[in-house]
Amino acid sequence: MKAESIKINNIPAIIWGEKSDKLYIHVHGKMSCKEQAEHFAKIADKKGYQTLSFDLPEHGERKESNYRCDIWNGMHDLTEIGNYAFSKWRDVSLFACSLGAYFSLNTYADRNFRNCLFQSPVLDMEYLIQQMFCWFDITEEKLYLEKEIPTPVDLLRWDYYQYIKKHPIKKWNIPTSILYGGKDNLQSVEVIQKFVKSHDCKLSISQSSEHPFMEKGDIEIVRIWLEENL
Repeated sequence: MKAESIKINNIPAIIWGEKSDKLYIHVHGKMSCKEQAEHFAKIADKKGYQTLSFDLPEHGERKESNYRCDIWNGMHDLTEIGNYAFSKWRDVSLFACSLGAYFSLNTYADRNFRNCLFQSPVLDMEYLIQQMFCWFDITEEKLYLEKEIPTPVDLLRWDYYQYIKKHPIKKWNIPTSILYGGKDNLQSVEVIQKFVKSHDCKLSISQSSEHPFMEKGDIEIVRIWLEENL
């Protein structure tokens, strides 16, 4: 399909699909990249939407950068992408996955998106970090003393932890549909259901799926969910 590579204030991005006045911003998750939006973009294109995907810090073309993939840089980049999208398209919607959903929640609460789709979203980062404390035998006191502790999942940072504790997600008024895997170990079903209830979201649960939705049959589950909710 048609794919135009561009840079938005030095952020590598791709505009997918035939020209339209309708667009989805596609925010990928950890260990992904802008090219992974192609499957989504093909479905969106059939429904008359273009897709704008981009590399988060330390991902894709930006892997070797010293520009960290943290909440501050993530919010900065999503703001740049949002400004670009809303200046060039009349009708803008949002798709975000995993960490990309968390960055979006922190950045886009005041944006006038027509629709929002979250796949395996991280909705409560404090919950996830406290899970990592348990998994890797780390205490809040140890993180305070050391400031940064590497783990197999991600780098734990004291300043990041303090930020997310002080900025829980409260405001989100955008019509939102969520796809969640019943075997997701990053966010509990209780965390998801609490958010859904608080923000009047539509929830689909695939009981056999894990967080990445990469096992046999998951591609079809995601495709059907996208077809129904795009």
